Amino acid sequence: MTIRVELYGIPRQRANTDTVLVQTGSKPMRLADVLRDLAARYPELAAACFDGERLQSSYVANLGGERFVSDPETTLRAGDSLLIMSADAGG
Repeated sequence: MTIRVELYGIPRQRANTDTVLVQTGSKPMRLADVLRDLAARYPELAAACFDGERLQSSYVANLGGERFVSDPETTLRAGDSLLIMSADAGG
């Protein structure tokens, strides 16, 4: 299972990349799993933007360009795209 994570603003700066693919094989994935994977690969991103298995309140995640998600238990499907950005991004 692969989730595409796009990073904008501070998250992009801290990870020094704009896109990350997170893979878990065939097991279901939750938002918390994606954040845990990103934290392991990009400690600077985690330090600036994450609060354990949650985003800090000044950051948001958008699932597929359709809805904002914050619950770490949010289930993600293969092929989903997750955008992580500052809560004030875009205006």
